[in-house]
Amino acid sequence: MSGAGGPVRLIVVDDHDLIRAGFRLVLEQEPDFEVVGEASSGREAIELCRRLRPDVVVMDLAMPGVDGLEATRRIKEEHPQVAVLVVTALEDPEYMLEALKAGAAGYVLKSSPLPRVISALRRLLSGESPLNQELAARLIQDLARRPGGGGNPPPAEELTAREREVLVLMARGRTNPEIARELVISRGTAKSHVQNIIRKLGVSDRTQAVARAFELGLIEPSHLKEREG
Repeated sequence: MSGAGGPVRLIVVDDHDLIRAGFRLVLEQEPDFEVVGEASSGREAIELCRRLRPDVVVMDLAMPGVDGLEATRRIKEEHPQVAVLVVTALEDPEYMLEALKAGAAGYVLKSSPLPRVISALRRLLSGESPLNQELAARLIQDLARRPGGGGNPPPAEELTAREREVLVLMARGRTNPEIARELVISRGTAKSHVQNIIRKLGVSDRTQAVARAFELGLIEPSHLKEREG
């Protein structure tokens, strides 16, 4: 993601000094990561992105003044190539949904072990959308219960039969390699199917694709149940 094969350049945003220092300490132990700046507010984060042009922003949500949601929205508007990973204490699926709408590529909790946060960063950089699984399940269930979907489903031919299979596995939280194994296809083919689904549903990432599919009735809660045996 960084230029000329250099380390991934990160900004850490949190209004607590100790949390920022902890993230910096852990991230700087990874040879392919470089913390190029810290911000204690959303406003500072926006200014740092303008000045430093990082690859990734590790973003808190609950901050005074310009909060993490607004900062994420403005950063993505000005620098769409910058990836935002939300790391927050807010265990609420609605906040997750709002963060995704603002342009965040992932959402993990501060209570997660630090190795899990590092893993989330690596997944984000490989094109995945790392999310807290419990919150993601609650969000999907909430979306499935909401009346109406904001439009008619696309024509049946819009998604191929294989893309619908991939969509169900995406809803179950499968990564591209896991989708490839389950459907006995190459990882490249799985990635291509995911990209086609995202494009056809008019969204920006796989998580929003699943949410949109629920809204349109393309996925039902029963699809989340794993097959026995």
